Amino acid sequence: MLKTLTFALVHILVAFTVVYLLTGNVLAGGVVALIEPACNTVAYHLHEKVWEAWRRRRWAVGYAQAPLRAY
Repeated sequence: MLKTLTFALVHILVAFTVVYLLTGNVLAGGVVALIEPACNTVAYHLHEKVWEAWRRRRWAVGYAQAPLRAY
């Protein structure tokens, strides 16, 4: 958990620094540093749902097309 928290902190600091360097605005850097990770979290959740649905569909198609074995 500590690694996850430190990664989140690094992510926020990088987002803040990039926006601050591009704009020179501390407020803009702070806002983006808070909003961008939240948007990425939602995007990641949706990505995982799509990926899982795709994986299940591929498995179902592959399973349905597999030859039946006589035991």
